[in-house]
Amino acid sequence: MPGGGGGRGRGGGGGRHRGRGRQRRRVRGFLKPCLLVILSQEEGHGYSLLDQLGKFGFDSERSDPSLVYRALRDMEDAGWIESHWDDDSQGPKRRVYQILPEGKAHLTEWVGDLRNVRDEISSLLETYEEV
Repeated sequence: MPGGGGGRGRGGGGGRHRGRGRQRRRVRGFLKPCLLVILSQEEGHGYSLLDQLGKFGFDSERSDPSLVYRALRDMEDAGWIESHWDDDSQGPKRRVYQILPEGKAHLTEWVGDLRNVRDEISSLLETYEEV
């Protein structure tokens, strides 16, 4: 129906792409603690961090590097990490990121929340198996 949207919700996109925005939010929501875990092990630059995200299920060939850099900027703005230019690299200078105490504290809280969610999911699955 032209111009009416036909009751498809905001944006009139129907159900075909439903959840795409939520999936992106979840990726960004999961991306930050993964980056903090990596940075708690060692400092790193953007592309090395992108490569290391594979151990958390991210596909580095299909991942959008801009999401990683946006997350790093957000975390730096929040005071969880800091960066500096690496003068020792051969070739172009790279920005190197490291975790700060506030980032470690935030990561500890995040892991506690994840453990609680894991326990809730386990309880749900155990109850489901009894049905």
